[in-house]
Amino acid sequence: MTAPATTRGRLVRAASELLEEAGYATASVAAIAERAGLATGALYRHFPSKAELFVEVFRNVAEAELVAMESAAERSSGFEERLAAVIRTYATSALRNRRLAWALVYEPVDPLVDAERLAYRRRYCAGMADLLREGVRTGAIPEQDVEVAAAAVVGAIAEALVGPLSPLPGGAQSEPAIVAAIVGFCRGAIGLTAGSRGKESTS
Repeated sequence: MTAPATTRGRLVRAASELLEEAGYATASVAAIAERAGLATGALYRHFPSKAELFVEVFRNVAEAELVAMESAAERSSGFEERLAAVIRTYATSALRNRRLAWALVYEPVDPLVDAERLAYRRRYCAGMADLLREGVRTGAIPEQDVEVAAAAVVGAIAEALVGPLSPLPGGAQSEPAIVAAIVGFCRGAIGLTAGSRGKESTS
């Protein structure tokens, strides 16, 4: 690995750590450089701005999440199990890294980072739509507009996690209970009933 790549990686790692500890607003250029053990000028040699750095941080985290969800789906059999695996993977990852997830998904950020969020949301919705399309094709769920349904499901998951992920004091509901509730809601929202598994297997 070249020296510039190593320096860039140190900056991305430092920014990620500061996000996880205290959020976007407190992760200043000076704090990031100090955490990385570099001069402030080093950041600007690799990133035009703090926003560009956080775009890369978000992109790295989002890509890892998408890969994890795809892997979870591939390890599962049948539409019902794949749907639950995707939702559990996303929600569990967010709940285990609450401050980082809050900073990356909900905290007010620069427009460049917000645009990256939107691009990620579109990819997530596209993957969910593909999964729902499979559910309709196999008869596991009723015929529906899968694009709209996917956006609604993704939005519901994000909204359900606002309270649990918020840095403000809140309820103490357990992570498994939160995840189970989200999975249950999404199942009902797309019309997946208790008898769906048998219907799918006979298609």
